Amino acid sequence: MLKLQEAAGGQTMEVKINPGSDRLQLLKPFNEFNISDFYDIHLLIKASGKCTTDHISMAGVWLKYRGHLENISGNYMSGAVNAFTGKAGIVLNQLSKDYDRVDIVARSYKNSGIGSLVSGEDNFGEGSSREHAALEPRFLGVKVVIVKSFARIHETNLKKQGILALIFEDPDDFGKLREDDRFDVEGFGEFVPGSIFVLKAKHTDGSAELIRARHTYNNNQIAWFKAGSALNLIRKFNLER
Repeated sequence: MLKLQEAAGGQTMEVKINPGSDRLQLLKPFNEFNISDFYDIHLLIKASGKCTTDHISMAGVWLKYRGHLENISGNYMSGAVNAFTGKAGIVLNQLSKDYDRVDIVARSYKNSGIGSLVSGEDNFGEGSSREHAALEPRFLGVKVVIVKSFARIHETNLKKQGILALIFEDPDDFGKLREDDRFDVEGFGEFVPGSIFVLKAKHTDGSAELIRARHTYNNNQIAWFKAGSALNLIRKFNLER
């Protein structure tokens, strides 16, 4: 149940949603930025080749769940090709050592208090400006998306939802990511327009590599990120008025 206050009359009204509905679900605010969420995050998927918003959030029968973020997230990256196996939508679960759907593995990490990282190649997120392609990874606990280059609208959508959208400073570093890598993210102390982030990719053989990444955040978008999402920042502003 959600209570809304009318801007004009000051009256409140209740919006009731059947808790058993598989089509509608209240959208809960995402958590604000916490630096501890960006240590030891697990690689979720390294997507090879073309990865459009339809690869990220497939349409078709899934569109009936557009009002239910938990359910529609079942299609997350279902069309994306795993660079390590050549198969679409199936990735390694570093906890169980089994292969499963991307969304199931992401939920496993999230339920264990572990963030995840997604990587891709050129023009990542091209195609339609599908908001769910950014909402779903945020809901599933993805903290970072790092690619060779973004489609502009998808990059902005990721920023709006509080995901750290990064671009490899050296595109060849995409090849350094291993299937069972874990990452520490450094650079939040100097997060300003034009700054650089450094990802420490920790390999299971005990070795590690430092990967430099740039970003295109402006000051307003950095404020979105720190608030947890653009909507969080708007809500906070309205409450303080």
